[in-house]
Amino acid sequence: MKSLKYLFVLAVMFAAVSTANAQFRFGVKGGVSVSTVKFDKDVFNSDNVTGFHVGPSLEGMFAKGGLGFDVAVLYSQVGFDSDDETVKNDYLEVPVNLKFKFGTPIVNPYLSAGPYVAFRVAGDKTWDMNVSGVKEQIEAQSFGAGLNFSAGADVFKFLQVGVTYTLGLTDDYKTLTSGNSDDNNGKSRTWKISAAIYF
Repeated sequence: MKSLKYLFVLAVMFAAVSTANAQFRFGVKGGVSVSTVKFDKDVFNSDNVTGFHVGPSLEGMFAKGGLGFDVAVLYSQVGFDSDDETVKNDYLEVPVNLKFKFGTPIVNPYLSAGPYVAFRVAGDKTWDMNVSGVKEQIEAQSFGAGLNFSAGADVFKFLQVGVTYTLGLTDDYKTLTSGNSDDNNGKSRTWKISAAIYF
């Protein structure tokens, strides 16, 4: 967890220091999210659930080399589906990514990766669920963090489309058990299909 915090701080510092030599574009990003949760123990089925993400985005690219970064503040809906119930929470998610573009005459493909932090802003905090035949409570955590891996392309200069895999590294959900003797923690896994319009 400490190393992830340091990585996020370094990414923010890189973006801040790089602003002097970068060309900026502001825009709005949105799309569909398909998420699930990977629990420590396979005690019940955790299937995909569909949500959304939307928010402002900033991209900075250097004049040469195709290197740059992007930062966004996304209102993101994630969770998981089970036999008992569909669990969804809304988060304010802040990804900071290093980006590399391949220049071509028509489209500009890109690859990007970096850390993110997320803060729960809406949705139930606990759910009563059947875990291994026993009624237990699942609790959503207020803070999450992880890594993003993205690929996509600029089309018509103002439109950017891409696919992102979000790998949660913190426990986003926990089972509440007496004595904490049989805790089962879950980390988010999300695929995002996005489109961004830049001005």
